[in-house]
Amino acid sequence: MALRRTTKADPNISMSSMTDIVFLLLIFFLVTSTLVNPNALKLLLPKSTGQVGAKATVSVSIKDWGEDRYTYHINGSEEPVAFGEIEDAIVGLLHAEEDPTFSIYSDESVPVGEIVQVMNIAKRNHYKVILATQPE
Repeated sequence: MALRRTTKADPNISMSSMTDIVFLLLIFFLVTSTLVNPNALKLLLPKSTGQVGAKATVSVSIKDWGEDRYTYHINGSEEPVAFGEIEDAIVGLLHAEEDPTFSIYSDESVPVGEIVQVMNIAKRNHYKVILATQPE
């Protein structure tokens, strides 16, 4: 008695679910890669060969608007902060840190005097400061 199957197994594998997964991973990596950049402001940083391994939790950006006008931004925010309010904002953000460190991002055209004023805030509060640069 020879019994035969009436249906045969299909040897082809559907790749539609695999392509769905690949597209979802692609979208995920594209979205997360835009979140990696902590600096929302477009700044032309000075170039240097030395790099620091310390991680700063707070960043202060100084942008040159021409005619001796400068804006200060905390953590890459689009909203500028007045210079008189920077110290209170930094102290508020770093009060619970064990090793308080903040970084300064500034345009190449910003005079050193403006950067030193922000560095003086770090000195008064015994914070470590990192001046951000672009690698050469």
